[in-house]
Amino acid sequence: MLGATTSANASIADARLLTSAHGAIVEYNPQQARERVRFSIAHEVAHMLFPDWADEVRNRGGTPSSDDWQLEMLCNIAASEFVMPIGSLPQGLTTASIEELMRERRRYDVSAEAFLIRFARVTDEPVSVFFASPLDNPETGRVYRIDYVVGSPLAPRAAAQGIVLPPTSAAYSCTAIGHTDHAVENWFTGADARIEFVGISGYPGARYPRVAGLVRHTSIDQAKTPIRYVHGDVTKPIGDGVKIICQLVNDRAIKWGGGIAKRFARLHPAAEEAFSQAVMPVPTRDRLGKVIIVDLDAGVRLASIVAQEGFGASLFPRIRYRALQQGLAEVAAAALNAGAGVHMPKIGSGSAGGDWGVVEEIVEDELVRKGVQVTVYDLPPRRQQLDLFGG
Repeated sequence: MLGATTSANASIADARLLTSAHGAIVEYNPQQARERVRFSIAHEVAHMLFPDWADEVRNRGGTPSSDDWQLEMLCNIAASEFVMPIGSLPQGLTTASIEELMRERRRYDVSAEAFLIRFARVTDEPVSVFFASPLDNPETGRVYRIDYVVGSPLAPRAAAQGIVLPPTSAAYSCTAIGHTDHAVENWFTGADARIEFVGISGYPGARYPRVAGLVRHTSIDQAKTPIRYVHGDVTKPIGDGVKIICQLVNDRAIKWGGGIAKRFARLHPAAEEAFSQAVMPVPTRDRLGKVIIVDLDAGVRLASIVAQEGFGASLFPRIRYRALQQGLAEVAAAALNAGAGVHMPKIGSGSAGGDWGVVEEIVEDELVRKGVQVTVYDLPPRRQQLDLFGG
């Protein structure tokens, strides 16, 4: 898509991005571990997202200078999204130790860095993951400085970037790639927390690897709550206070169609008419990602997110996750402005053909991380009828 080509070059340490008369060339060292090659190539591709990428040779793995280390960190985060995008890691690893996580990541053929970033994105526990690089200190010798931090949706805020780890930290035990250690330490947020460390690939020429740390916080950010799952009727949201109900609609809809939307239309015909008046002036090609919010009852509003392309039978899912993400960001702003909680069914996972695991992660990113309370409704399980004539 970017017009780049790749070329193996065993004489370079890791990977680099070059420009030529024929476009961009990503050179990589094929003798590195497979997952590291993939991450390094993705890192160089990330550089191409910036307009000045051709101004100088970019060397993945070179020690970042004071001028470009932030760019290198951004490209690391982008690389992790390329090789392990949203929805690629299932739930269920919440309590896994760092050793178990490192074994699990081999199944995905990705770097430790990419895997731990995605783990922090999906876990429902309050954890932070940080990545630190070794630096030479003339007075004390080797020290580690935190490059960047990724927190889980419920993790307390921590301004840890740039912190130099104390010399007593167990991080200094990880003197080789894959080596681990654990300790209860209090330098990260000022409160005791269990931190699990692992050595990860370092920069070429460095004597020691970089270190990743998994911080398991003992408390969650008080402004955040996990998604609450209930059995009930989303058309009759529970709890007190102002409420915004979310539903997903397709880009051809000028009325509310089937399923839950049809029930809203029957219960609130004036709200459906308000939706129609708002959506009809918008050209179909411009509707994806739009949100139309109408009043239902006192203190209850309905947000229709246009995140489905077309309707009816299809060989491929009709949901458009980017449009959903854009719409939920707008819902979050409205909820925070009104002090409202957000209520929804498992949007996108019905006729739109979406995967709830992916949608859930988007909801956590766009709503939970911002401190919006979210309630998700499932219908109560049906009663099982006694089969008197079954075999």
